[in-house]
Parts: sequence; C-alpha cells; structure tokens
Amino acid sequence: MGSTSPPKGCGSSISSIFYNLCDLTTVWGVVVEAVATAGVVTSFVLFIVLMACLPFVTDKKRKAMVALQAGILVFTLGLFGLTFAFIVGRYSTSCAARRFLFGVLFSGCLSCLMMHALWLALLQRGRGPRCWMFCLGALGLWMVEVIINTEWLITTVVRSSPGDEAAPDLSCSFDNLDFVMALIYVMVLLVAAVVMSVPTVTHKQKQWRRDGAFILVTGLFTLVIWVTWIVMYLHGNQVVGSPSWDDPTLAIALVSNAWVFLFFYSIPEISLLTKEDPDHPLDDGDHVYPTRSLVYDNILKEPETRPQNMYIENKAFSMDEPTVSIRPESPYGSYNGQMRSCVYQPTEIALMAKGLRVKAMLPRARTPSLNPGCVGSLPRSHVSQRELPTLKAMRLSST
Repeated sequence: MGSTSPPKGCGSSISSIFYNLCDLTTVWGVVVEAVATAGVVTSFVLFIVLMACLPFVTDKKRKAMVALQAGILVFTLGLFGLTFAFIVGRYSTSCAARRFLFGVLFSGCLSCLMMHALWLALLQRGRGPRCWMFCLGALGLWMVEVIINTEWLITTVVRSSPGDEAAPDLSCSFDNLDFVMALIYVMVLLVAAVVMSVPTVTHKQKQWRRDGAFILVTGLFTLVIWVTWIVMYLHGNQVVGSPSWDDPTLAIALVSNAWVFLFFYSIPEISLLTKEDPDHPLDDGDHVYPTRSLVYDNILKEPETRPQNMYIENKAFSMDEPTVSIRPESPYGSYNGQMRSCVYQPTEIALMAKGLRVKAMLPRARTPSLNPGCVGSLPRSHVSQRELPTLKAMRLSST
C-alpha cells in the first residue's frame, strides 16, 4: 500500500488499497478474484434454480428442507463476496467487514448443515418436528454468533485510552490470535455438524443416506480447510518471519470453503430435489382420469360375470330345425296364462338401432303361450313335427 507508482496492470487513477485486484506481479489476488466472481454467479444461478424447482418437488419430506438449502446458498454467496474484503488493502471498512462477517457467514452455513443433519437423525427414528422448527433452530444458532461478533467488534473498536486520539484504522488493530479466538463458537458448530451427520450415513433408506453423506463430506472438507488456515495463520507466518501471507491465507480459505459448500452439498441436493418419492410413487395417470376406469372397466369386466347374456337365441328362426327330444312333453305344459302383450320381447335389430349394450338386455321370456302372437317364444322341445305347419301359419298371420 505504501508504493508510490502503480504496479503492472493497474492504472494511475486506482487507489493503492485496490492494487491486489489488478497487480499482475502478485497473481494470487487476480486468481482469487476470478474464482470468487465465478462463485458469486454460480451461487446466484443455483438459488434461482432452487426456487424454480420448488413447484415440481413431489417429495414432501425433501421439500421441507428447501428453506435450509436456500439459506446455505445465501450465506455461501456472502462468503464469495467477503473474499474481496481480504483481497483489497486494509482500511477501517474492510477490517470491520472481515472481523464481523467472517464468523457470521460461516455460522449461517454450518447452522443450516447442522439442522439438516439433525432432521435426518430424527427422521430415522420416526416422525420429527416440523420444518419451521428446524428453521428457527438454525436462526437461533446463527444469532448467537451475530451477538458474539457484535460485542467483540464494539469492544475492540471503542476501546481506547481517554487521552489518545482514535486512529482511523482502529478496527484493523487486532492480533491473529484474537481473530481465531472469536471464531470458537463457529468451530463448535462445525464439529457438531460433522458428529451429527455420522449416524445419518447408516439411514434405513438410500435416499436419506445420500443426504447424510453429502453433509458429512462437506463437514470433513470444511474441517480440513479450517485446520489448515488456522495453522498457517497462527504459526506459518511466525516460521517465515513475515505477516504478508495473512490476507492471502484467509482469502483462499474463504473461496475454497465456499466452493466446497457448492460442490459437495448444494449442487447434489438440488439434483435430488425433483426425484420421485419412493414411498409414494406416482401412478400412470389413472388418478388424473378416474372416470375412465369407471366407464371402461364396467364395459370390459361386467360381461365376464354374465357371459350367458352375450348372445340371445332367436327361437322364431330356430324352430325350423328338427330336434330330437329324449322324453316327449306337452307343448303347453308350462303355460302360465301370460299374454304376448304382457311380455316385452325386443328383437336384436331393435336393440342395435337404439344403441343399447348387450349386457343391459333382458333375456327373452321362455314361457310358452296359447296366444298366436306368442308362438315364437315356444321352446323347440315343445313343438312336434305335426304342429310345425300350423305354427308357421299362425306366425305369418300375426305379422
């Protein structure tokens, strides 16, 4: 920041605090800036995709966790944006953003991960609390870190001797150890998320085992990144003898951890969001058209129960054929006195003209009658060979 001439790649009108954004001699600033910009765009696109997929989610259980997943995307977007505060030089605004937002954004992501792991653990044992309770739990865990960082920032910035003048960069005057100690609560959330996600890997259902694996892998990678940057931030610079790697260490830790949240949690969860619920699979469309089943099933299935009504024998035309009777019976033995006008006997042509179904037809009456108009209903076994001419004549006269 103290150089008078701008470095290679920076114009003369650019302030010295922004040299890391354009200095081609220190490549780390340009590379981290490009990766952080890509992360901002990716996080925003994933958030839009998540909101667009919400109406198409068929699994109600998975839909309940959309709020936590959206929260992680929002906090991850903030992590990518905070990276620029570590790329630019130190001044009052950038230092205040570093000290306050570093723990706040990480605690938001880890709180959502922890609540998701808790939901999976409760789901394995049975019915768990409702979604809004987990959202309130994540909000409560996040607010604790907000309060801690607010108190730490106010205490360190306002702290000054009565006779001393307040320096403009007082917010930047903090030790590395103080910065790490202010993040103890975030470390506790990280360890809790990892420990709570371990039982979810052995879930009964495969789909929830995958969710638990996503949370566990994300937590383990985050844990490795935190251990690395803390060791480098506290002891690495002491070994090297120069604090020049403080800002690059924190910037690289931010952008790498944010991409871990995207690659190992957000993107896999969004890809599984529209998967079909295996416990309640969708039908092939019968539930959409219930009347189709009522109409066509009756037409196809009911004739099977009454096959004897499928065909109706025309007795009038079958009397011309001679039949052999085992035992001679009287043709008027079963006469019950019912006249032709009392029995409705529709013909097949009339039924076809009216469009009636065969299964709805009444069987023709089989009761013989002395009325000439009822001769057509006499069974063949009741008519002898001698009476055939007489019966034919009676039938013609009746027509």
